[in-house]
This record gives sequence, C-alpha cells and structure tokens, in this order.
Amino acid sequence: MALLELHDVAVGYGPIRALKGVSISVSVGEIVTLIGANGAGKTTTLKTISGLLNPTAGDVRFDGESILGVPAHQLVKRGIGHAPEGRGMFPGMTVTENLEMGAYLHKGKLTDEFERVFTLFPRLKERAKQAAGTLSGGEQQMVAIGRALMSAPKLLLLDEPSMGLAPRLVAQIFSIITEINEQGTTILLVEQNAAQALRRASRAYILATGEVVREGDASDLAEDPAVRAAYLGIETET
Repeated sequence: MALLELHDVAVGYGPIRALKGVSISVSVGEIVTLIGANGAGKTTTLKTISGLLNPTAGDVRFDGESILGVPAHQLVKRGIGHAPEGRGMFPGMTVTENLEMGAYLHKGKLTDEFERVFTLFPRLKERAKQAAGTLSGGEQQMVAIGRALMSAPKLLLLDEPSMGLAPRLVAQIFSIITEINEQGTTILLVEQNAAQALRRASRAYILATGEVVREGDASDLAEDPAVRAAYLGIETET
C-alpha cells in the first residue's frame, strides 16, 4: 500500500523549474532512496512533501489523502518527520531541548519518545545537557534524526544524513537508519553516498535536472553499468 505518492509534481523558484513532473511512490515499510547530482531536485522534493514548498502543478498524497496546501506543522501531526540537510541545530539549546522541538505538538509526557531516541543514539543521552552547537558533526546528525523521530512519524524524510561524516560514522548512521526502518518507520532517503543508499533501500529513483530519469529495485540499479559509472564512481569495461 502506498503511503506517499507524488503525481507529476512541478516546483519552481521564480523562473527556475526545479521539479518537472516528478512522480514517485513510497509503500508502507519501505526504504526508498532518491539519488542524483547536486541540483537534481532531491532536496526540493523533500521540502515539497513536508509542506515547505508549494508545487505549481501535480499532487502530493499521503496516507491516501492529498496534502497540497496543508501547513508544515499539520503534516508533522499527520505523521511526516523531516531531518533536513545541514541538520538545522538550535546551537544554544541543549540536546534535550533540541529533541523536544521535534515533539512540540505532543501534549503528554515524552518518556517513550526520549527512550526510543536514547536507545538508538546512546551518545545523545550522555550529551543530553550539552549545547547542541558544541557537538561533533556526527552527534549533530544524531540529534537531527532523533528530533524528527520525536513526533513518532509514519514517514521519515532524511536529507543527506551522511554529509560531512567520517567513514566510521557513515556506517553507523546507515546502520541506525536500517534499524529505524525495521522498527516500523517508512523512510524516504536523499543521499549523495549512492553506494550506501542503494545497499539499504528496497527501491530507488534517480533524478537529473528536476526529472526522474531512472527507477527500479535498488539492487538492480546498483548493478547497472550506467548507474555505477555515473553515481558509484565505478568504471565499466567497454
């Protein structure tokens, strides 16, 4: 069953057409990845889904209903969590306070939410009272993902979670992403590390200049010679 569907979505920044009729779907329980070069439209796609950008054409449907025009905070309430590119820390606030920002619509105690995040990211429990601006890049990425999880989303949007991280931390972050999915959260992943993304995802879409140019099973795309040469840095024999 499709949890998320984009139908011929177009988005523009003034005269610039950032998305040109993008159609994708994400089924309940999947990890789906969007890969492509810088400027391909990946981040724009996530911002459109989470209500930060309004499409000029097409439709976005979540859980069977169109969400066009629904404010971003209402989409969080409906079950869409977003860990943005660049992490979006509140640097002067503690780790705990940053996490609480992800649950600002929650009316009760946050015991279960904190327990889940601190179980996934034990380091954050150790740093709970520390200012987020003093954390390492990897720790800040943990906060960004944890904050998005505090609203208990049905769909988690992850934008470049491995950006700027050391290889050891990249492997750790992707392992946790898989664990989050295994716990029942559907994931739409934007990632420049195409090899890791295709390894973790069930399906993938390749974007170029605002259009979907390839789609299919992630394992099939990972073995495709053109994809390997363009996105995995692996040259094939001719």
